[in-house]
Amino acid sequence: MIDARQLRYFVAVVEDLHFAKAADRLDVAQSALSAQIQRLEQEIGVRLLNRNKRQPVTLTDAGRLFHAEAVAALRHIERADQVGRLAARGLAGVVRIGSVASGVSSGVLSRMLHQFRISHGDVRIEVVAMETPRQFEALVSGEIDVGIVRPWRQHPAGIVATIVQTECLLVAMAEDHALAESGHVSVRDLKDQRFIAPHFDDDTGFSEVLTALGVAGGFVPFLEHRVHDFIAAISLASAGYGVVVVPESMRNFTQPGICYRPIADFEYPCHLALASRRRELSPAVRAFVKESLALFTGRVLSDPA
Repeated sequence: MIDARQLRYFVAVVEDLHFAKAADRLDVAQSALSAQIQRLEQEIGVRLLNRNKRQPVTLTDAGRLFHAEAVAALRHIERADQVGRLAARGLAGVVRIGSVASGVSSGVLSRMLHQFRISHGDVRIEVVAMETPRQFEALVSGEIDVGIVRPWRQHPAGIVATIVQTECLLVAMAEDHALAESGHVSVRDLKDQRFIAPHFDDDTGFSEVLTALGVAGGFVPFLEHRVHDFIAAISLASAGYGVVVVPESMRNFTQPGICYRPIADFEYPCHLALASRRRELSPAVRAFVKESLALFTGRVLSDPA
């Protein structure tokens, strides 16, 4: 089996075309250098160098072809060594990030990426739009490394989430909606409205928000449309299919025909959290989580033991 030392010895001889000079540069005995070259030739089954005591060393045809590949192989080995050392310090590798729409519209994701790129420019970043339930599945399976999620009351085992941003809520509706005429709406104004909301099951999505809204206004909200994300919800609302309660940052999503109004008498915190695996092995991922959380003064949400 050819090893890197044999390749380095061979390339050194080719560069100097002299065994004694190459041995001096490599700081090895000439006999040891000659033995390694002979062993290399035996390994691959062909003579690479023409040796003549009275003439300079020359390359055979096979030697010229092998030399080009040997140089390329050594460069790959050197690069692999550098990448391995950088990866051990979290300065190389891949970080796969999932994010809900609000992670983008709020600027949270861009702040994290900008901060991380300053000191970890060689780490490759992959970002995928993904709703909260799917992100937790992907974190557990290893499909993604970090998630910007809507925190749940209970997270999957081994996943820790830290709140990084809290927003107030707005109501999004079509520009020609009756409630759009006022600068704000009250909870009771929403009593007879048809609601659109991201909804996945009874414990996730925005069902908790609608329940709290109904309690505050003394009514049971009518959920007309269940969708998978706020983008779909806002698209339906702009077309007049109903109203949608959204985080404040979603007003940065400019959908034609939509308007946003604050809810004057309803204060309900809407959180974004950074989620990751508690026992993360990748130095690059650990560095991303550490640097991202340093940007915020969040509250850590415990995960099940």
